[in-house]
Amino acid sequence: MESPASAYRRRLAENQTHLARSRRQDRWLGIAKIVVFFAGAGAVILLLHARPLLWLLLLIPFLAFVALLAAHERVLQAVRAGERVVEFYYRGLARVEDRWAGTGETGDRFLDPAHPYARDLDLFGQGSLFELLCTARTRAGEETLARWLLHASPIDEVRLRQAAVLELRGRVEFRERLFATGETVRLGVDPEKLAAWGEKRPLFHAPWARCLTAVLGAAWLVTAFWTLVSWVASGISGTPMAPFWPVLALSAVNYVTGRFFRRDALRSVEGTEEATADLDLLAQVLAIFEREPFESPWLSSLQAKLATGGIPPSHAVRRLHRIAEWLEGRHNFMVRVVDSYVFYTTQLAFAVERWRAQFGPQIRGWLVAAGEIEALTALAGYAWEHPADVLPEFSEEQPCFEAESLAHPLLPASRAVGNDLRLGRHAQLVILSGPNMSGKSTFLRGIGINAVLAQCGAPVRARRLRISPFTVGASICVLDSLQGGVSRFYAEIRRLKLLSNLADGPVPLLFLLDELLSGTNSHDRFEGTRFIVRALVRRGAVGLVTTHDLALTGIPDSMDGIASNCHFADQIEDGELRFDFRLRPGVVQTSNALKLMQSVGLEIDEQGGG
Repeated sequence: MESPASAYRRRLAENQTHLARSRRQDRWLGIAKIVVFFAGAGAVILLLHARPLLWLLLLIPFLAFVALLAAHERVLQAVRAGERVVEFYYRGLARVEDRWAGTGETGDRFLDPAHPYARDLDLFGQGSLFELLCTARTRAGEETLARWLLHASPIDEVRLRQAAVLELRGRVEFRERLFATGETVRLGVDPEKLAAWGEKRPLFHAPWARCLTAVLGAAWLVTAFWTLVSWVASGISGTPMAPFWPVLALSAVNYVTGRFFRRDALRSVEGTEEATADLDLLAQVLAIFEREPFESPWLSSLQAKLATGGIPPSHAVRRLHRIAEWLEGRHNFMVRVVDSYVFYTTQLAFAVERWRAQFGPQIRGWLVAAGEIEALTALAGYAWEHPADVLPEFSEEQPCFEAESLAHPLLPASRAVGNDLRLGRHAQLVILSGPNMSGKSTFLRGIGINAVLAQCGAPVRARRLRISPFTVGASICVLDSLQGGVSRFYAEIRRLKLLSNLADGPVPLLFLLDELLSGTNSHDRFEGTRFIVRALVRRGAVGLVTTHDLALTGIPDSMDGIASNCHFADQIEDGELRFDFRLRPGVVQTSNALKLMQSVGLEIDEQGGG
């Protein structure tokens, strides 16, 4: 079976060849247009003194130039599409080869410092889990993926997502087509704004008003055109000119009628312009989804929701997109001059309100479907690119976290070391000791990120993971705030209060605490840590606490066998510190702070002298 890396390389090479061909066509068509243009100009010069009939020969370069324009536009579209396809495979290959950090969407706008684990587990930002996963082109897709990462879903729903991920995993061309839509995700519609716009009550209800303004506008155009023709003919041949009063009378009537509708029309079109920017991207995503055959229940149900109403959502969205494009024309100077008499803006407002009455309430469902298909496609891409990762099993027994060879999914597979871990009703707490740089914090993050992946329907970096539903909470990267006047210690105890509240919820808490209460003295640190972990354990929570303070390794002795000590160690080989990042039972017996200080050039007198 072809590996993801070789498949991406092959497809990348094929599409680079197609793109190079399109670019050559682009260059030749550009040259051809210049040649035809100058040939036409030369023909004009040659025909200056020719008979009028010969001027028909100018149709040849004119028609040739128009044909070249149309052909060139098709080639330019092929070039733009080819560039996006090449980018899809280039970025996929970068992920497979662990060169992806800094190449994708970071999702910084979703980062909430008050969230119980988002910052601690590197969900967003450069080199984050979101950047690794996200291939969405619409804001709806990005927001859905972020929501799944930030909030655990019900297990029945997660199982349905897993089946969808398995179905989509091998559909590389489908994921390519989705990624190749649109210019950039930054141009996508704002989902909430568009959905709220669609759910508003239409401003116009009377069909007679649309007919009246259409008839009056057409009558004004005909009358104005006839008056203009009459005026020109009178100047050329001296024939009597048609009277001006019909166009003046109609102008007055239309102006007064337009003032009656103007306020509601402007409210309608201005709200539409704000909500419907760049609808074409959404229409393309929906069209791709509508045409794809699916078997898994989740994908089939999403597709069935889109099929209601007889008109495919992609067609309806394209219709609204065309109306929105026409709305842009109302800002043209010439349109603004005659708008009050031909009801250009008013007629478009009627079209907008008719569309909203027919499709508006369905927009939210379309956006949900588009967002979920893109989020599922992102998870499926991750599953395809990481074939060694497995889908977790879900346990009815709570709490349960049983992992074999669990590793951090953001580390390159060649460097990620897997470890076994068992947490449950009879093993609720692990005190994890170890020297600096031995991998304690990375291990905590790996546990948390894999729990997040498991509960959103994605594969996990492990040989096997059996997990029950958890509320994840972490205190790993708690920062102080100079502007807010909050010290790190105070920020940490506020985070601990948040985790304590979460432990009172209906779903067990998985807590991950790194160097707890390091901002206070040893006595308070020991007593505070013991109080906190005992309180969490009493509420049914499970988790780990890392520490350099070996006094904390005495906490399991007083917890009736539901707590244990584990550690990471280092070795000195050829005078250098080495880490194997293997989890071992018991308390660490080594420290390396002085060795690390010496390794960066600090002079350390190990005898204690001056």
